[in-house]
Amino acid sequence: MRNGCVVGVRTSWRTVADGEFFCPECGGDRNYLRRTGRRRLTVLGIPVLARGDAGPVLECSACRSHFGLDALDHPTTVRLSTMLRDAVHTLTLALLAAGGTASRTVRDTAVAAVRAAGSAECTEDQLLTLLAALAADTGRMTGTYEAATGGHCGHQGLDPCGTALAIELHEALEPLAPHLAPAGRESLLLQGARIALADGPCTPAEREVLSTAGAALTLDPDDIGRLLTAAARSPRYRG
Repeated sequence: MRNGCVVGVRTSWRTVADGEFFCPECGGDRNYLRRTGRRRLTVLGIPVLARGDAGPVLECSACRSHFGLDALDHPTTVRLSTMLRDAVHTLTLALLAAGGTASRTVRDTAVAAVRAAGSAECTEDQLLTLLAALAADTGRMTGTYEAATGGHCGHQGLDPCGTALAIELHEALEPLAPHLAPAGRESLLLQGARIALADGPCTPAEREVLSTAGAALTLDPDDIGRLLTAAARSPRYRG
């Protein structure tokens, strides 16, 4: 009998938790078991000596592969879709707050962007109601509040991407950025540019919102400028 078949190490696994994750081996959302184990030296298949702890690991319930706990850092497909939907929604509100809602083209473009990101039931009234609530809550966007409720204002109504809105943008975009390829992050910024450009050239407030969004998406400032300049020149992004 070969020595390798006589002496070996066996791990006894114990499940301590479960959940759902994105399995790198399967390439999709799967259930997992979080497991810890103990290694034992075996002779003729009989455990004779403890050799320390093993794990913890995540075991895919489908392919049975083991992964480190850092696999949980990658969001599931469902979670990633939710993050992307929320990011587009937040960016859309910030741009409407910066540029106002007087233009029908801007409102239609904003609703289309939010619907395309996964909020299929979004309506213009819902966006305007959220803008009014945001204005009332922050006290910084008087002009936007008037526009959202049918009034008129003589300015764009926003301390450009200051305080509350900047925080909201970073909270929505920064966690998403590591999970998007560069092209995906650029595409998200250009979705915002389409809204800002729907009624003409970007205002300084709109451009500041887009610059803040680009920074939260970890895009280089030069790339942000290049993308926004190209979008402003392209009929595809102009209203």
